[in-house]
Amino acid sequence: MSTLILRTASNYLLPVLLVFSIFILLRGHYLPGGGFVGGLIAAIAFVLHAFANGLDDTKNLLRFHPGFLMPVGLALAFFSGLSPIFVDQAFMTGLWFPEPFPVIGNVGSALFFDIGVYLVVIGVTLTIIFTISESA
Repeated sequence: MSTLILRTASNYLLPVLLVFSIFILLRGHYLPGGGFVGGLIAAIAFVLHAFANGLDDTKNLLRFHPGFLMPVGLALAFFSGLSPIFVDQAFMTGLWFPEPFPVIGNVGSALFFDIGVYLVVIGVTLTIIFTISESA
């Protein structure tokens, strides 16, 4: 299934889909989207690249095993939920910076939780798909 058209298109679509996945991640606070959907879109971008260019090229592009993203994402999500305890609030209470950031908007602990979910979804999805592809 590795045609010249698919290989060329996947090389252009990979960065576009990754930017779109980050857009969906950041959009998730106010509208549908967030870490889960953004992570799935990012994983689909790498799967498309693997179909077109081969699994080894995609692994070289990542430079590390996607399973590494799972504990990093879990730790980020956990510590974003734990951070309100340090200011005498309940676990998973939303904390927000007083001023919005340019381009991103309001930033709070929910964004860091979503980023953790984003990393976990990418790690789990790519680990499962790469493992299945290697065994086939």
